[in-house]
Amino acid sequence: MSALFALVLGTGLMAVLFVFAWAWARKCDNYSLVDAVWAFGIGLTGVFWLVASGGGAAKHWVAGGLLAMWSLRLGWHLQRRIRRAHPEEDARYVKLREVWTGRVTSAFFWFFQAQAISVVFLALPFLLVAVDPDSSWSGWETAGLVVALIGISGESLADSQMSRFKEGKPNSKAVCQEGLWRYSRHPNYFFEAVIWVGFYLYACGSEWGWATIHAPAAIIYLLLRVTGIPPTEAAAVRRKGDAYRRYQETTSPFIPWPPKRAE
Repeated sequence: MSALFALVLGTGLMAVLFVFAWAWARKCDNYSLVDAVWAFGIGLTGVFWLVASGGGAAKHWVAGGLLAMWSLRLGWHLQRRIRRAHPEEDARYVKLREVWTGRVTSAFFWFFQAQAISVVFLALPFLLVAVDPDSSWSGWETAGLVVALIGISGESLADSQMSRFKEGKPNSKAVCQEGLWRYSRHPNYFFEAVIWVGFYLYACGSEWGWATIHAPAAIIYLLLRVTGIPPTEAAAVRRKGDAYRRYQETTSPFIPWPPKRAE
């Protein structure tokens, strides 16, 4: 299968998937589920390319397993969080409803299609692994595998610690400062960035894999400036007030680092 044909096929697959996701979200009246579909979609697209390429080398199997591990874990975590919060919708989508008053249904349809394009865009490192004529294993794959596994382990631990904290502290004004959350206000986001750096390093072992630097760069930008830290921090300040402001004063926003002493 040529890279172009695989790309077109993957794009079509995601466009259809996100049409169904949009219809489901509309029926549930909760557009938050796009987050879980996005995570599952990247895994589905990348694994589809790796399997459809016919590559049976360890390089392809490990790439598929690594991507599936990330996708299934994150997708499951997000869908569980969305399901528990339902019918309450994520603040980002509540805001978009306000912005798109009078055209919510059609606007979200195109928003979901934009997410489908972003899935393909971000899965491209795995397309280049899939179509690489050289299936030999190199140091790039080893480095990428190690870094991505560190990221997946760290993100899993951060999510687990936060879930455990929320279960034990029904008071919504309490701030989690346990485990990794003592050293970073967003350790889950930090390790998500590490995962994507790992994916990129893995792709660098394939022809033109270095050109997929857009994937980790886009994820890091989104986490730092758009859909990650900014809305999460704003929502936390609204809910927790001064307790969260004190947390901001002492704790690193992203990279885990020893906390400063409170003044």
